[in-house]
Amino acid sequence: QVQLVESGGGLVQAGGSLRLSCAASGTIFSIGAMGWYRQGPGKQRELVAIFRSTGITNYAESVKGRFTISRDNAKNTVWLQMNSLKPEDTAVYYCNCNAKGPARIWGDYWGQGTQVTVSS
Repeated sequence: QVQLVESGGGLVQAGGSLRLSCAASGTIFSIGAMGWYRQGPGKQRELVAIFRSTGITNYAESVKGRFTISRDNAKNTVWLQMNSLKPEDTAVYYCNCNAKGPARIWGDYWGQGTQVTVSS
């Protein structure tokens, strides 16, 4: 099994910063893309940022210039640095990775989610 453990969420005032981290563990033969998604109140889950195995990163338009995704392949860890936070960034943030797990089959794995609340 592949487990993703997130940390770093919390309550912050608008304009503040938070840094989320996510570490993948378990029986992992290979990891492809790692990324962050979020689901705000009454909204669908959406992609925030993704760090592909090629080194290419992509961001949602709403976070470009404010959020930065980074990754350490040796540690199977991905981070999301969030600056200039806005109330509309309030959501549960989920870590996601595409990995070849114990069955040697590629699949999508999700963390348990971490709450980010931005007060105005």
